[in-house]
Amino acid sequence: MKIYTKETLIAALKDIRDLGFVPNARHGNHGGIGNTLEDLLGIEENNLPIPNAAEWELKTQRLGTKSLITLFHLEPSPQALKFIPTVLLPKYGWRHQQAGLKYTESELSFRQTIHGLAPSDRGFQVKINEIDQKVIISFDSQFVATKHLSWLNSVESRIGINELNPQPYWGFADLAAKAGTKLVGWAMPALSTRVFEDVRNYHPQHCDRQQSRHPRHSVINPRSCACIAH
Repeated sequence: MKIYTKETLIAALKDIRDLGFVPNARHGNHGGIGNTLEDLLGIEENNLPIPNAAEWELKTQRLGTKSLITLFHLEPSPQALKFIPTVLLPKYGWRHQQAGLKYTESELSFRQTIHGLAPSDRGFQVKINEIDQKVIISFDSQFVATKHLSWLNSVESRIGINELNPQPYWGFADLAAKAGTKLVGWAMPALSTRVFEDVRNYHPQHCDRQQSRHPRHSVINPRSCACIAH
């Protein structure tokens, strides 16, 4: 495995930038932009929760995109309940788009982005509990969009339409510990894209980076705008 220091990683990214547009190394792969950069850096693809370049975590982003960046994965508490597969999916899930095609007719999905600025169109929202030092997920049926009323009726028959009980949450300390191990050093190259002869090409334009001398300096502020996607 190739190992980079901050200086050698910056130098390598500059060399890749100077190459201009390079073709996508993983045609048809949604993660092609990151995979292509890893290939150019000589890093083996890895989906394990360890940094991609020794002490540095690589986060790629297309210029102009509004897509969210996954900082890390952390199951909500109480973890013993396995909340997502045992509560959210069977009790609040909806028919999967590929049900009856790729999956069985009864396949459910609970894939949505939930943030703290406003409830989603299915009534879920991230909230901050300052007293208990938690980031919690809340459900309010009043905010379910009209187009999802049939789904809401099914939720009422499955579990009711009151607030989640118990509510899944992440403690501030748990988020701090996870961020401290995952985000000690990170580099986020921003790449422009183009399609040439039916092949998508990428060109690194600039790179934001951060490195903390102590894990606690890497803590994300849960009060700003917490986002999750499942």
